[in-house]
Amino acid sequence: QVQLVESGGGLVQAGGSLRLSCAASGSIFSINGMGWSRQAPGKQRELVARITSGGNTNYTDSVKGRFTISRDNAKNTVSLQMNSLKPEDTAVYYCSARIVVVTRGMARENDYWGQGTQVTVSS
Repeated sequence: QVQLVESGGGLVQAGGSLRLSCAASGSIFSINGMGWSRQAPGKQRELVARITSGGNTNYTDSVKGRFTISRDNAKNTVSLQMNSLKPEDTAVYYCSARIVVVTRGMARENDYWGQGTQVTVSS
């Protein structure tokens, strides 16, 4: 069983910073891409940032220059440093990971999601 557990959400004023963390645990053989998505009320979930196992990163345009994604492959963690936060960043943030699990000698790759953490930015 694989689990992703997020932490670090909360309430912050506009212009402030928050750091989200996500730890993967369980019967993990390897982790490929990891990422952060968010879903605001009444809106579709959108991918905010992603990072490959080699450290290559991509960001959605609205967070470029303000958010930084990073990962620690030894600890199976991914983080999102969010600076210069805006009220429009308010959402539930979810981490995700493409994880390879070996079961009965067979390797299978699946996408896993955390439970989400609320980020609220007040104006």
